[in-house]
Amino acid sequence: MDPLRRSPSPCSSSSRPPSPRTPPPCEAQGYVGIEAVLDQVKIKAMKMGFEFNIMVVGQSGLGKSTMVNTLFRSKMWRSSLPSLGVPTLQTLQLQSMTHVIEEKGVRLKLTVTDTPGFGDQINNDKCWDPILGYIKEQYERYLQEEILITRQRHIPDTRVHCCIYFVPPTGHCLRPLDIEFLQRLCRMVNVVPVIARADSLTIEEREAFRLRIQKDLRTHCIEVYPQKCFDEDINDRLLNSKIRERIPFAVVGADREHLVNGRCVLGRKTKWGVIEVENMAHSPTSRT
Repeated sequence: MDPLRRSPSPCSSSSRPPSPRTPPPCEAQGYVGIEAVLDQVKIKAMKMGFEFNIMVVGQSGLGKSTMVNTLFRSKMWRSSLPSLGVPTLQTLQLQSMTHVIEEKGVRLKLTVTDTPGFGDQINNDKCWDPILGYIKEQYERYLQEEILITRQRHIPDTRVHCCIYFVPPTGHCLRPLDIEFLQRLCRMVNVVPVIARADSLTIEEREAFRLRIQKDLRTHCIEVYPQKCFDEDINDRLLNSKIRERIPFAVVGADREHLVNGRCVLGRKTKWGVIEVENMAHSPTSRT
C-alpha cells in the first residue's frame, strides 16, 4: 500500500451522502381542489373564533384600563384606582377578565390580565416574580394538556400572547426597575413597550424620550416585539423596521366621544382643545 495514499476523510465531500434536493414542482393534469383548502381553513376559523390573551403591566395611574378600552372600543376594564379611604395594595395581585367581541362575523375571545400593585411600593425588589410565575404557569398548563395521548379536542389557551408594558412619561430614560424586569420578561413573552399618557409631553420631549428608551433597549439587550427572527423575507423586514422605529409607541387613551367640526371623535377634552385618539397628528398609534 502506498504510504502517501490515505483513506478518504469522513469529512470529505466524496464520503458525504448526497444532500436532499427540493423536487421540482409537479403540474397537475386536472383540477385537484388544493385552492379550496384556504376556504376550508377560513370557515373553520370563523366557526371556532380566535383567542387573544394580553397582559398590561405598569404603575397605577398610567391609564392601563383606559388604553385597553380604547384599543377594543368597548368597556373591557374598569379603572381600579384606590380611593382616599382604601389602602394601597401591599402585594402584587393579578386579575384577569375575559370578554367575547364579535365584529362582522369574526368572534374574538379576549382575556386581559392586569397587574395592580406593580411598582407601587417603596421596596420593589423582585416585584416581578408573580408576573413571571403566572406566565410560566400558563405555558406549563398548556403543554401538559397538549402532550396527553387523549387530549381535548380544543385545548383552552391561557398563554399570554402579548404584554403591553407602560413606561411612565418622565421624559428621562428607563428606570432600573424597568430594565431589570424587561430583561427577564422579553425572554418569555412578546413585549410591546408604550409611553403612557404621551399627551403630557411635547412633541420634542416625546421624540427625545423615545430615542433614549431605544438606546436603553439596545444597551441592555432587551428584544421587544417584533424580534429579528420574524424578518423572514424582505417584506417582513421592511414592515418590522418601520415598527421598530416607532417603539416605544406613544399612546393616548380615551373612552369618551366629543363633537369636533360636526363629527363625533374619540378623545380627551382639555382647555386647549380635544386630543383625538384616531388622529395621526395627535396620537401616532392611531388605528389604520
